[in-house]
Amino acid sequence: MSGINRKEMGKNVVQISLCVGGRGRVRVRVIMRMMGLGCAQNSHFYLHLSSPPGVQISRRQRVICDQRATNYMEKLKGSVWRMVNVIPEWADEIKERGMQQRRALYSHDDWLKHRSSKRHIRHWLSSLSSRVILSLVPPMCVVTVYAAAVASYNTGVSSHVLPGFMPLLHAPTLPSELVAPALALLLVFRTEASYSRYDEGRKTWTNVISTTKDFARHASAWIRIENGGGTHSTLSSDLLAYIMAFPVALKCHIIHGSDVEQDLGRLLSKEDLALVLSSHHRPNCIIQFLSESLMYLPLDDSKKQVLDSHISEFNEAVSVCERLIRSPIPLSYTRLTSRLLVFWHLTLPIILWDECQWMVVPATLFSASSLFCIEEVGVLIEEPFPILALDKMCAIVHENIMEMLKFHNRVEDHLRHKMDRLPLISSDFNNLISPPSCLCMESHKQPF
Repeated sequence: MSGINRKEMGKNVVQISLCVGGRGRVRVRVIMRMMGLGCAQNSHFYLHLSSPPGVQISRRQRVICDQRATNYMEKLKGSVWRMVNVIPEWADEIKERGMQQRRALYSHDDWLKHRSSKRHIRHWLSSLSSRVILSLVPPMCVVTVYAAAVASYNTGVSSHVLPGFMPLLHAPTLPSELVAPALALLLVFRTEASYSRYDEGRKTWTNVISTTKDFARHASAWIRIENGGGTHSTLSSDLLAYIMAFPVALKCHIIHGSDVEQDLGRLLSKEDLALVLSSHHRPNCIIQFLSESLMYLPLDDSKKQVLDSHISEFNEAVSVCERLIRSPIPLSYTRLTSRLLVFWHLTLPIILWDECQWMVVPATLFSASSLFCIEEVGVLIEEPFPILALDKMCAIVHENIMEMLKFHNRVEDHLRHKMDRLPLISSDFNNLISPPSCLCMESHKQPF
């Protein structure tokens, strides 16, 4: 049994179908047909349920129908919102996937490619794969659609398609000329502040790598001397493992999504790794290992102070990295730059309409792609560590230390062999520089 109730609201037709089946179940089907240009203004409407002739609907059934209609509208809103968020979520996914890519250090071939005269063509052809440009698809689409809507509206007003009381959206260019320098200064200062953070992070990690190699060099040489040479002791091997583990622990601490267990498992023993993983702050735990290991080393106080100074540099590097991660550029500055950019591009089609007409659409698109890209680069380099080749740095410092330990015995034997030959070499050198005795006797015979 079914019934239909139609309610005419101007040009909008709402059709409600009530179907009553077995066991007293009521199914409500709402069909809305919005016709005319005024449909967008009728965002709120009232749903009146009326039973068809011969069918009685109880209060409980009416409540169920209203509840189902409400749930349907909520699902509809959720579906629309998800459709709107498809493009921004796609752009954010591409950007975050690019942030997680492992960076590589530049080689000679990379520098040749970097300064090649064909770089402009290569960069232009790779624009569609650039994560900076792809991440700006949502704002550029919104701005371009808005410019097209303004141009369509002004065209309708100028051609008298729209009612005559609707105003033409145009404005003089003087206000934009006054705001343009302020916007340029905001973008320049924003990008410069972000680059200073990137440069500080790069220099901090350069200091970490240098301190790690210096620490390992001092520890391996001095512990060998105190132990009388020979093979490495267990304490020396553990200390070198802690030294090489610190950059890896710091990298995992400041980069989200790092596999700490896998990266540190190659350097530490199972007992040490379990203790490090149980701590909340892994770099501080490694520093504690280093500090406690120095207490058991058979070194004099002066050498321990030098090694302790390396630990202090490690601790300072942790503080600098955490400051860069936890304290961004003041949010008010970032918000002001973003708001002014959006406001600029919302007023740009109105300001350029008198001079450009429909050319305001490509002009707005070009302006948005330029200025938003500059702002996006500043936002990306504000967090410096995901775009630094930290994995490669940690791998290189590990290779350098292992090579240093490998050649330590060979270099030591080579120098000891040279020292053993030193008296013979010195006597040969003296014979070379001393004049023959006959020449000395003749020189004495000659008068002055």
